[in-house]
Amino acid sequence: MLDRLARSSLARKLVRSFSSSSAQFNMPYTTIERGNPNSLDYRVYISDENGPISPLHDIPMYADAANKVFNMLVEVPRWTNAKMEINLKEIMNPIKQDVKKGKLRFVANCFPHHGYIWNYGAIPQTWENPEHLDDSTGCKGDNDPIDVIEIGYRVAKRGEVMQVKVLGTVALIDEGETDWKIIAIDVNDPDAPLLNDVSDVEKLKPGLLKATLEWFKIYKIPDGKTENKFAFNGEAKNREFAHKVIDEVHKFWQQLVKKEAEAGGISCANVTVADSPFVIQRGDAQDVVDKSPQPGPAQPIEPIVDKWHYVSLK
Repeated sequence: MLDRLARSSLARKLVRSFSSSSAQFNMPYTTIERGNPNSLDYRVYISDENGPISPLHDIPMYADAANKVFNMLVEVPRWTNAKMEINLKEIMNPIKQDVKKGKLRFVANCFPHHGYIWNYGAIPQTWENPEHLDDSTGCKGDNDPIDVIEIGYRVAKRGEVMQVKVLGTVALIDEGETDWKIIAIDVNDPDAPLLNDVSDVEKLKPGLLKATLEWFKIYKIPDGKTENKFAFNGEAKNREFAHKVIDEVHKFWQQLVKKEAEAGGISCANVTVADSPFVIQRGDAQDVVDKSPQPGPAQPIEPIVDKWHYVSLK
């Protein structure tokens, strides 16, 4: 392992050249907040330079296909608890907070963790088909875009479109469904040049993979759920394996948006996808945002959200 000083020096040298080549990845996406944060009407719409878009359908999967650089939509910034996610059923697929039994969902803090321990989000133009039985896990997909955990140093912003390189993946089995978690890093992170596969993660960030598995195993236990399980005994698969998984779920998304697969209530409205029967006019997309609740002040959060839960695995 490189000593800290040598590693830091090498990272600085490499990141300068890497960053200069990745400057082209900066995308002109912005967020439009509507409603009151911490309320049922809160939404975050995504816009490009021409107006509102669907982050699920209109943001390309690749920022740079030749170099396997992916776009990642950040749903949950690191250290936060609100379970924010792309709303699949609403037109233009805004980010909203998940709701359980009529209440906003916050992820429990399981000691020693606080909220999410990485930036959490999804790769656009992907879909884990709930009718497809995965050969490697033996379980069907979870009906969502594929999840990404970004392990860089920076705390991202909700709705940010980050460019990442994929390092590997783990396969969470969540209530009998395959729920892939792609491990990635921001291409502009200082450690990005030194992280090229999942085997590099333990070298540069010792304990992070172990903590990641623990987090996913226990985070639902305070809500009365059982411990989550992983395929492959929790083994993290490498970059090549992860790329194949992403390619597969991208094909499922193509079938979805071209009406070759049953949508099951997913809104496929988009403004840019060629050959999609769900394309709508830009003005119609703007109307969706204009008719949503006006932005307002954040509502108070119950103190119980900050509680630390002490959970031990058997």
